[in-house]
Amino acid sequence: MYLPAELPGARVLVTVKAYPKPSGKYEELVCTAGLLDGSKWIRIYPVPYRFLADSQMYPKYSWVRVNLVRNSSDFRPESYRPKNGLDEDFIVENTLGTKDAWAARKTYVLSEVFVSMTELIALAKGSEKRSLATLRPSLITDFKVRPSEREWKEEWTNQALQRSFLEFAASQEPEKRRLVQKVPFDYYYEFLSEGDNNPRKMKIEDWEIGALYWHCLSQAQGDEAAANQLVREKYFDTFRSHNDIYFFLGTTKQYHNVAPNPFIIVGVFYPPKSLQEPLFK
Repeated sequence: MYLPAELPGARVLVTVKAYPKPSGKYEELVCTAGLLDGSKWIRIYPVPYRFLADSQMYPKYSWVRVNLVRNSSDFRPESYRPKNGLDEDFIVENTLGTKDAWAARKTYVLSEVFVSMTELIALAKGSEKRSLATLRPSLITDFKVRPSEREWKEEWTNQALQRSFLEFAASQEPEKRRLVQKVPFDYYYEFLSEGDNNPRKMKIEDWEIGALYWHCLSQAQGDEAAANQLVREKYFDTFRSHNDIYFFLGTTKQYHNVAPNPFIIVGVFYPPKSLQEPLFK
């Protein structure tokens, strides 16, 4: 067994927050993942992030405590759910910031790093059913922007809004009842990993890149093309020039067993290059 079926008081370093999606069952969900005790990958789902109390709003690289049990509806071994919901037993302890904590983040995040997608896919398809990992690409060749649907699926929206109205009608925080706005574009990295002859193309579903798009759109005064150029400049030009790039990869339950490559990029880790250890001492 990958981990015990029940994890009371689990302490998790959150490294992944996917972009929110509406849900008929849970209003709106954020797929959250991190490192249990800073070591083993674990997925926490469901988490209705924007409906949490202010004290429970966890930034990435926060240490959180929560009582967890195996998610019996998910065959992926890293998948757990809050045992008693998040109202009482979810505590945000502290956050590893960037000014003095990039090295601390690296201590945990880079304790296990894959360099080959072929190896990682084999682990996902094999008996281990691996569904979360950190990958260091050998070469990033391109960053693609593709138009996507401009609105959420109608059935998602209707179900989520109906549930939100019924359960939050008395709330004094109406802004929390609005569905998060959908980013009308998809973003992809093209890259090589060890042993690859041709670049792989993988979608990025991190909350961070979605938030960056909205910020850039405001900065570009509503010009979508200009906003996406700014997103590209950060993720392709700036990161490649000034940062060491790693991918947090996760599979989707729906496609884990059927897609040739079941992984998507659920987060990008980009410590400054100045913090890299010399290759030869």
